[in-house]
Amino acid sequence: MITPAQIRAARAMLDVTIDRLSQESGVPALLILQIEAGNGYDATPQHYTALKTALTEMGVVFLEAGEGGQGAEGLRLAARGGDDGMRPEELTAANDD
Repeated sequence: MITPAQIRAARAMLDVTIDRLSQESGVPALLILQIEAGNGYDATPQHYTALKTALTEMGVVFLEAGEGGQGAEGLRLAARGGDDGMRPEELTAANDD
């Protein structure tokens, strides 16, 4: 299960508001605030799963303790797809939309 610190860090990395995470996950914003503060006593495993799924779809990879080296659980940004657009030298009037 993901930790409150991972949720806070993932939101910060993605620059996602609690309201947006609430919309994407279906978890009430107040409950997300409580979970992040370590007071999510009403949170169920399904809430944590919904948060993890939403944050994963937004581009975060959750790491288990010891995964990728020594240390506790953590996270990182997912690798972006190969479509970074066109390089400046490839821009011409012919491909101007």
